[in-house]
Amino acid sequence: MAHIEDHSEHLTHEQLKFREHTERAASFIKIDLFRSAREEFKAALQYKPGDGLCLTQIDQMNANIVRDRKTVLVVVPIILLIIAAITLFV
Repeated sequence: MAHIEDHSEHLTHEQLKFREHTERAASFIKIDLFRSAREEFKAALQYKPGDGLCLTQIDQMNANIVRDRKTVLVVVPIILLIIAAITLFV
């Protein structure tokens, strides 16, 4: 039977918490939960202040949130117009 090494046993508490938050953020990104991912990256910064990767990812999450907000602001009025048109012609 193969022995699986757990490299986390040599990490400090801060390193483990940092990794936990960044891994959770990565999971949120996979399902397009950018606000949650951003909050996890911010939480990770508590354990590794000034981390460049986290700061870059926070900026990227902000950009994704802005992009999605713009998409909603374009799509929702179109859907409302379609619904209004359907109710008027039915």
